[in-house]
Amino acid sequence: MAKKSAPAAAPTEKSKTGKAAPKMREMPPNPPSAPSKELHVFPNPAPERDYVIQFQVPEFTCHCPLTGQPDFAHFTIDMIADQYCVELKSLKMYFWSYRDEGAFHEKVTNTILEDIVKVTDPRFIRITAKWYVRGGIYTNVVVEHRKKDWKPAPRVDLPTHAAETGLL
Repeated sequence: MAKKSAPAAAPTEKSKTGKAAPKMREMPPNPPSAPSKELHVFPNPAPERDYVIQFQVPEFTCHCPLTGQPDFAHFTIDMIADQYCVELKSLKMYFWSYRDEGAFHEKVTNTILEDIVKVTDPRFIRITAKWYVRGGIYTNVVVEHRKKDWKPAPRVDLPTHAAETGLL
């Protein structure tokens, strides 16, 4: 049985200095991921208990709808799911979809909350958006949603202990 040989490598071009230019990787015909406003869910693996799911999104970007200048924020999402959890890849693509949109800080933070609530119907969700400085002012926007008639379990305060290093 004859072996198939690998296709010949594309010839390298000479750079302006006369040396062979490095071969650049070709872009795939379709990007592996693309921004999307579609959020996907999966069944909560433990709907019988309240537990907190926390998402950290440290690289959120959009731009000011008035000036077109970029805005950057660190989002923290604390959520107590009911029957559905939000799928991480779709959440990532969702946040990416804002990159080229103009949005006021307050509006985009509330819209994100509304969109997540629409698909997951959580018992509780809090989104904290810490916007980086703009004109010498930091802006923090905190929005919440509680499911009607949901009551959180009483808080349990555990004792705190100093960190142990193992050294005397």
